[in-house]
Amino acid sequence: MNIAKLMQQAQQMQAGLAAKQEELARETVTSSVGGGKVTVTANCTGDVLAIKIDPSLVDASDVEFLEDLVLKGVQEAITMGKEKSAAAMKKLTGGLGIPGM
Repeated sequence: MNIAKLMQQAQQMQAGLAAKQEELARETVTSSVGGGKVTVTANCTGDVLAIKIDPSLVDASDVEFLEDLVLKGVQEAITMGKEKSAAAMKKLTGGLGIPGM
């Protein structure tokens, strides 16, 4: 295989990876915690897009409980997005260990 062909394949793969990353930035995952009373929506690049809290959870005497639920929901949504992103990238790269992907 000559160098020009190899470079062309690398450029095609790079273009494919960039397109997939843009697609993943538009894809969302939603985490639901506290029996569905807190939901967090994030994209597959780790950005939190929305947090919904059932008003019944708002209790001035127990803010710590609500904080814990929101934190758990955010962590779960980000993890779900990262896992989805990693699976998509692995599929695209054929399992090659490309740093940063």
